[in-house]
Amino acid sequence: MRRSVPLGSVLVGVVAAAVGVFVATAEPLAGWPAVGGHPSNLVAERLAFVLALFALLFGTYRLLADVLMRSANKRRAYNTRNLLRLAFGFVGTVGTLAVLTDNWLGLLFSLGVIGFAVTFALQQPLLSLIAWVYITVKRPYGVGDRVRIGDAKGDVIEVEFLVTTLWEINGELVSTNQPSGRVVTVPNSVVLSSNVVNFGGGGSPYVWNEVAVQVAYETDLEFARGIMREEATDLLGEEMADGIAAYRDALSETPVELEVHDGPTVNVTQGESWVELRLRYLTHPRRGQRVKNALYERILDRFNEHPSRVAFPVSRNR
Repeated sequence: MRRSVPLGSVLVGVVAAAVGVFVATAEPLAGWPAVGGHPSNLVAERLAFVLALFALLFGTYRLLADVLMRSANKRRAYNTRNLLRLAFGFVGTVGTLAVLTDNWLGLLFSLGVIGFAVTFALQQPLLSLIAWVYITVKRPYGVGDRVRIGDAKGDVIEVEFLVTTLWEINGELVSTNQPSGRVVTVPNSVVLSSNVVNFGGGGSPYVWNEVAVQVAYETDLEFARGIMREEATDLLGEEMADGIAAYRDALSETPVELEVHDGPTVNVTQGESWVELRLRYLTHPRRGQRVKNALYERILDRFNEHPSRVAFPVSRNR
């Protein structure tokens, strides 16, 4: 059923092309009155060829798009389908103009003049189209990625020729990396003039995250750091091990050399009247806030079990 429409369109295109050839050679409408100052045969011939062109292009596009959408790599299929839409649209436009006019030199000159004028009148849309080509080729992000483009942050819903649509994260309504329910449309041209951050887009779907806990100077720091590492290992377990392996594989494909620990680590920062312990761990960006909440609760519960070894700053209550 899915292929019946494109196959039917191709068949219509073949029949229309045959009709156009027949009208051009046999001239069955020679005695008919002119249409708009043009011979009826010429009008019928060109209409038949235009119909054939659009039907063949539409049918071919649909057949190719259906084949691509069955690919295992949905992101690549999506980008290729957009390229097909642009290519077939361009071929259809030029082909239609070629069929409707015999003055190719004038047509090319007109297209040049129009293109020169459009370049000045539609700079931003053209920049967005160029940026779309860049996004498709270089793939700084794709559908499904969590990104920050300029001031907008969210999950990519769609990458069209001129705009990228995001399911907003944070924004003015919520915080802590939670969806707001709003949809944000970002011109693709912004990609060429601002920073683009892809959370988990560097070849690994995982990112490093931190949970900070402030304790008093009297705290047994080694004991507290050990508890934090234990809770992170217990909660994340094999997921973090798999994430570290994926992170190392992605890092090996770059010239960057970084030290990657096999498990969670705890860094110590001195504050004005406290010591801040920052637990560093690897997680998926979509689960970042849930993991942070769970770790914070587990660490505080463990700290409260050992008041003699873990103390909080004086300004805090247990």
